[in-house]
Amino acid sequence: MTIEERANQAAEWKAAGIYNCAQAVTQAFADQIPVEAETLKKLGAGYAAGMGCMEATCGALIGAVMTAGILTDGKGTPAVSRQLVAGFQEKCGATICKDLKGIGTGRVLCSCPECVRNAVLTLGEVLKLEEKV
Repeated sequence: MTIEERANQAAEWKAAGIYNCAQAVTQAFADQIPVEAETLKKLGAGYAAGMGCMEATCGALIGAVMTAGILTDGKGTPAVSRQLVAGFQEKCGATICKDLKGIGTGRVLCSCPECVRNAVLTLGEVLKLEEKV
């Protein structure tokens, strides 16, 4: 499965309400993560509407950082996380859920399914997963 296919699947899951943003990203890599899919779902359950319920970091970005920790075996993950945040910011316009959703401004910067798609794509770019996945 290509990174684009993973990104599309994750966005579809989010749009259909099957998973929250963090869960959709982690589930897109479930075949690469040595954790049962149901456990991944539980790990991401608290990141619906961003960490802190829209007041903080986007759940899709959190899911990408969690996934990066597994895929890098924890080696160099802080630097990878920094790149993920920068790439996500560039694609989506913000990293904070309430800013992305336009809470307070009325201007949506990036829809939740697109945030999920962008998080998966950014993870693929940062870790150069197209060749590996």
